[in-house]
Amino acid sequence: MNLCVRASKALASTIISTASHPFALKVRLLLPLFSCFHDCPTSSSIATNSETHYRDLIFYTIEENPWAFCNNKWVSDQFRPVLIDPELFIRVLSSIQIKPRIALRFFRWAECQPDFQRSEFAFCVILEILVKNNLMRPAYWVVERVISLKMEGIVDVLVDGYVVPKVSVKLLDLLLWVYTKKSMIERCLFVFNKMIINGLLPDVKNCNRMLRIFRDRDLVTKAREVYRMMDECGIKPTIVTYNTLVDAYCKEGELQQALELLYEMQRRGCFPNDVTYNVLINGLSKKGELEQAKGLIGQMLKLGLEVSAYTYNPLIHGYCKKGLLVEAAGLEKEMIIKRASPTVATYNTLMYGLCMLGRMADARHRFSDMLKKTVMPDVISYNTLIYGYCRLGNIKEAFLLFGELQYRNLVPTVVTYNTLIDGLCRLGDLDVALQLKKEMINQGISADVFTYTILVNGSCKRGNLSMAKEFFEEMLQEGLEPDRFAYTTRIVGELKLGDTSRAFRLQEEMQARNIPPDLITYNVFVNGLCKSGNLEEATNLMQKMVRDGLVPDHVTCTSIIHAHLENGHLRKAKEVFYEMLSKGVNPSVVTYTILIHAHASKGRLELALMYFLEMQEKGVFPNVITYNALINGLGKVRRMDHAYKFFAEMEEKGILPNKYTYTILINENCNMGNWQEALRLYAQMLDRKIQPDPCTHSALLKHLDEDYRLHAVQYLESLILGSEKTSEVRT
Repeated sequence: MNLCVRASKALASTIISTASHPFALKVRLLLPLFSCFHDCPTSSSIATNSETHYRDLIFYTIEENPWAFCNNKWVSDQFRPVLIDPELFIRVLSSIQIKPRIALRFFRWAECQPDFQRSEFAFCVILEILVKNNLMRPAYWVVERVISLKMEGIVDVLVDGYVVPKVSVKLLDLLLWVYTKKSMIERCLFVFNKMIINGLLPDVKNCNRMLRIFRDRDLVTKAREVYRMMDECGIKPTIVTYNTLVDAYCKEGELQQALELLYEMQRRGCFPNDVTYNVLINGLSKKGELEQAKGLIGQMLKLGLEVSAYTYNPLIHGYCKKGLLVEAAGLEKEMIIKRASPTVATYNTLMYGLCMLGRMADARHRFSDMLKKTVMPDVISYNTLIYGYCRLGNIKEAFLLFGELQYRNLVPTVVTYNTLIDGLCRLGDLDVALQLKKEMINQGISADVFTYTILVNGSCKRGNLSMAKEFFEEMLQEGLEPDRFAYTTRIVGELKLGDTSRAFRLQEEMQARNIPPDLITYNVFVNGLCKSGNLEEATNLMQKMVRDGLVPDHVTCTSIIHAHLENGHLRKAKEVFYEMLSKGVNPSVVTYTILIHAHASKGRLELALMYFLEMQEKGVFPNVITYNALINGLGKVRRMDHAYKFFAEMEEKGILPNKYTYTILINENCNMGNWQEALRLYAQMLDRKIQPDPCTHSALLKHLDEDYRLHAVQYLESLILGSEKTSEVRT
């Protein structure tokens, strides 16, 4: 039986089966398609001259009317028999293949006619015509139409040998490409698997497109499976394949897999480029593996690869996040030497690191430096500085920057407003915070979950839990879903006021909303219970979190240690500390600082110094509070030479003293009668623009009689006014 006869019988059987079983699969038919139609001999039984007649009629119609078949409204009853007969339509389409653009025009017109009987075969025919003539753009349109009509059976037609394999691969690749552009994951996998099973190898570019989708959707398991199948069937990966997979592994935190892939590509002779290394450096930096990331920059330079801000910025961010600003600044200098110009993101990162340490003068210097180098600040630059000032309680400077941001025609974001609202709430100025929220909404910026969480937190700090509840309910009315942080904020407020039962009810509400307690939630409860004196209940809760499959971290252990220290149980605190170490939990700077403070304040300076040395050996760097604890302990036992040694050491390390550092030293100097030194320290405070507080003044003046106090106040006033004259001070 010739092929045309088989086609006719197959189509006939399709029509019959469809009539009795409308949901029956219509595509797995034992017939060849268009690739054989144009070679079929004429048979009086099935192949008359009808297709020739219609072919000539189509050509004649277009010759007479060049706009024929160009739009849906053009109608001709002469072609109705072709529209309602799928077999005839295929034969007619085949007969006009010599003029592929006319074939496409006729197909498009027919496709839009109400009487047209669609079939997967007709779509395959027109696609084959287009692909053979390299008309890929219209072919793309046809495939999109196939997808919109959900003619999923076309895949079976293409893989089951009804089309020449070479053309079939092209069409399947085109279909796969469109599926990837539409991010239709399941359909991508279906086509990919069908091709692999039938020995039709997808284009590696399509494989790469699939991998990108899986990476962006965090579907690393699917990406790994596609890569495995590529390898098994001999699809050679490209640099894009490897880079996409490396990025996917890094996003999932699977850094070892990413590094192994780097070595694999090198073994296979696919040499990594700057993108490969940048992705790995970014992944390692985010995980805190800074030295390893830095080593990869060294490898890049040895290989002669180009380094850029994309190379250095993640590592700079990693160092800033750890408070290692000296190392971060060193990297910035290195990138300039290597002709990798710092970007606005570089400056923003360095400013953020400085703001986190309260070094606003240095942060502003960086900001000025950025302007000098014609790197224009963005809204993130201003948000960063505003955040830094708000953390220090300098809301006035924060609002000045807010005004400057708008003057530069930058649009404040919800983050800008949230930062300012948070700054106001920290100062207890909830009324102004609410005015700012109203202004934000008037500017067309909707309050988000963070806005309400900040207001809830501000209300809790003021002890106004009814207002906190109102903000929480308003958030729900606005259709915002409270997240874990929003609930945790309310729980913190309840615990601060000692209402543990209400706090636990909120936790139950969280669970009812499918927000199970995480490590942070447990830490909040443990810390709250410890502060309210329920140390035993806090310890029991820590054991419960272990039973729930959560591992206590340094925050959990530090809360328990701090509670023991507050109760004067230094030995018990020490036991918990060493138990923490034995379980592989690394202490933080806070853990060591509270241990140093507790021992130093009780005169046990040897142990305090031991913890101070140990923390640095473990790579935990002391901060200003750590140094203050040591200086305070040394001052109390009148070891002022050692206190000044640590005072100098902290400055050498770039840790600036704060008002508490100066108040401690001023207090001890006054206790010892060293008035001149106390006043010198006070003057230095003012020179450094460190604002003294009532405690500073109390420490400075507490031992003075009325006569001396008058001289001291005069001297202080002369310092404040910048006078060169100094008052004579009696000692």
